Amino acid sequence: MIVSLFGIVNTLVLSITERTRELGMLRAIGTSRSQIKRTIRLEAVITALIGGILGIVIGLVLAILVSTAISDFILAIPGGSLVIVLIASGFAGVGAAIAPARRAARLNVLDALAYE
Repeated sequence: MIVSLFGIVNTLVLSITERTRELGMLRAIGTSRSQIKRTIRLEAVITALIGGILGIVIGLVLAILVSTAISDFILAIPGGSLVIVLIASGFAGVGAAIAPARRAARLNVLDALAYE
């Protein structure tokens, strides 16, 4: 999960860098800093939840494939633990978005609009 956090932070930082003009334009038309932060946080949560869902689905498929190949093996799927992992990935996305959201909210509007 730690590696995925670095991936989320890296993706968000690159996304903010690439969208500097867009964020500057949003600030110029009246978007508040808190709205920019909220947008970045929601983007991080969506990214983290997609990663969590894909991880759970791929893990379950691989577990089922391996368990069918082994005779006398009973597969127990821990539903509660999987839900906890999915919730934890959402919180991890919020945690990973703190620094990029702060950076995006602090962009100078005029510098962001002139950025190329």
